[in-house]
Amino acid sequence: MHWATVQRILGLLLMLFSISMVPPLLIALLYGDAGLVPFAASFVAIVAAGALLWLPVRGDRHELRTRDGFLIVVLFWTVLGLAGAVPLFLSDEPRISFTDAAFESLSGLTTTGATVLTGIEHLPESIRFYRQQLQWLGGMGIIVLAVAILPMLGIGGMQLYRAEMPGPVKDSKLTPRIGETAKALWYIYLGLTLACALAYWLAGMNWFDAVGHAFSTVAIGGYSTYDASMGHFDSPLIEMICVVFLLIAGVNFAMHFVAWRRRSLRHYLRDTEVRWFIGIMVSVGCVVTATLMVTGHLGGWGDTLHHAIFQSVSIGATAGFTTTDFDSWPVFLPVLLIMTAFVGGCAASTAGGIKVVRFVLLIKQGYREIIRLIHPQAQVLVKIGNRAVDERVIDAVWGFFAAYIALFAIMMLVLMGTGLDQVTAFSAVAATITNLGPGLGAVAENYGGISPVAKWVLMFAMLLGRLEVFTLLVLFTPAFWRR
Repeated sequence: MHWATVQRILGLLLMLFSISMVPPLLIALLYGDAGLVPFAASFVAIVAAGALLWLPVRGDRHELRTRDGFLIVVLFWTVLGLAGAVPLFLSDEPRISFTDAAFESLSGLTTTGATVLTGIEHLPESIRFYRQQLQWLGGMGIIVLAVAILPMLGIGGMQLYRAEMPGPVKDSKLTPRIGETAKALWYIYLGLTLACALAYWLAGMNWFDAVGHAFSTVAIGGYSTYDASMGHFDSPLIEMICVVFLLIAGVNFAMHFVAWRRRSLRHYLRDTEVRWFIGIMVSVGCVVTATLMVTGHLGGWGDTLHHAIFQSVSIGATAGFTTTDFDSWPVFLPVLLIMTAFVGGCAASTAGGIKVVRFVLLIKQGYREIIRLIHPQAQVLVKIGNRAVDERVIDAVWGFFAAYIALFAIMMLVLMGTGLDQVTAFSAVAATITNLGPGLGAVAENYGGISPVAKWVLMFAMLLGRLEVFTLLVLFTPAFWRR
């Protein structure tokens, strides 16, 4: 382990992150709100902390190894969550504990969207903007942005990129150089954000709300500048715009890159994961719509249809925006929506969850085992499209799924040990490990009422979900630290 290299990069990344304090600082100046001092103090503190780490080892030039990359990613997300909490903790509005500030910050950066705050529309505009910005930065991953910049500083980035990008296969690059890959991803991400903000503005949002909600929509985060989330606007048009951009952001960003480069949309229809993703969203939407109509819970077709479509896509893609209290929907619908979030979006998208491609591989592998029971000597390949999947990838998916379920069960039991009921404990862990946000029971509206211990457990769940479990778990193995 090259400790000096890790320290140097962590210092550089912290100083880079300090720039994120500038936009809300400018918002505070523009609106004359109470966020001016907290963001100014946070900028100075984070720059100073990064400089103190970087200066003693600034001359180190060791090449990054894979283990170094894993450690940097985990350390940076942990430190980033704590650093991002500083302005929230220093602010008088809201007046919250450091645990709550860390929860809000990490929830934003991991695009979970779970909140401890109430009265969001009454907070200073700088704080409201900052929460949305945190999600936008976390959506694609601050590390992917960093690998586009760090090569200019003489630091290779492939190890960081492999540790950060979600999905079971992480060795493919869109361009020959990893820095160019990261830039390509961010150009697409920025373009979608601008298009989403413009669409929201044309649909009736003011610029502040349009930009803020575009940040959290393209990031599939779920934070809103209002307690009522998207329901505040009471606009089916805004909801459908949100649905469209959630579906776009839930698709593998490499597909968007290919579409831009080839000026063609055909490859979307040919991609197995995209077809499954859209199929799952449509199927769940149909079940929700039919159930709501049969029960008459929301009245006629008009309200039922747009609420059903919106909540199915928002929860299924792990955004967590709400237009109504879906936790009070009849029969099995709340649990169905939470279960859909476990599947989530496509690999290499901004969505959370297990990812569609893993879900597909689990189904295909399960089917293969059934065929092997009938024909023990048969050689049955697992294919995605027309390509056979490497057995090592399938083993990795099974390992991921086993670790995911085991950790889920442990964290749920710990939450129940803090006094939470079964429904609340189950949904809280589900909503954080899938990076969804809203849960059921006591956490249906916000997470402010649960204990500090429960909040730290859920913060760990957010990190597990954002870093795809193994990136974080590998640090707890003796083999990782062995020379």
